[in-house]
Amino acid sequence: MDHDDDTLVLLAPRARDTYEFIRHFFARHGRAPLLTEIAAGLGIRSKGTAHRYVQALAEAGLIEQRRGRHRGIRLREHTSATTLPLLGRIAAGRPIEAIPDEDCVDLSQFFMGPGRFILRVQGDSMVEAGILDGDMVVVERCETPADGDIVVALIDNEEATLKYLRRNRDGSITLVPANARLAPVTYNAERLRIQGVVVGQLRSYR
Repeated sequence: MDHDDDTLVLLAPRARDTYEFIRHFFARHGRAPLLTEIAAGLGIRSKGTAHRYVQALAEAGLIEQRRGRHRGIRLREHTSATTLPLLGRIAAGRPIEAIPDEDCVDLSQFFMGPGRFILRVQGDSMVEAGILDGDMVVVERCETPADGDIVVALIDNEEATLKYLRRNRDGSITLVPANARLAPVTYNAERLRIQGVVVGQLRSYR
């Protein structure tokens, strides 16, 4: 058990919930939540109550509050061994000024979770979805994915493939590649077992 785990055990349950909400919010949005967003996320009506929970986290040393900042909550760097500093935003189109910041993003919150596992991609059937040969995808176990999800489908209990899912009115399922050179393939539903849905992707450039 690390320093943060020791500290969290001593907090009230709702304060622990607040901490987990803040961590997940940082991971998903790359910025700190507002008190109104914390209150909504916890299902409480009062910003004052949310503020008390935030204060408890600050007093416990789990977060810092930067006075006068619009989104002034900062996760302490020691809260996770898998955090990297978020130094601002940068345009991928028209250039904008890159403004340094001091927030941290917990990488584990992007990828870790119950029922998740990683597969290494072989082939180019999903290149137009930005998934390249050699990439790793994070998959969450799910037996009832939505249309349009990228799924891991097991065909005839023998071959696993990564494709977009499309359900048809006759009950069949079409697996759709993201590659114009390849054609979709339709299967009777009983031939397929959906093993999970892609929720993340990893690629190293070095």
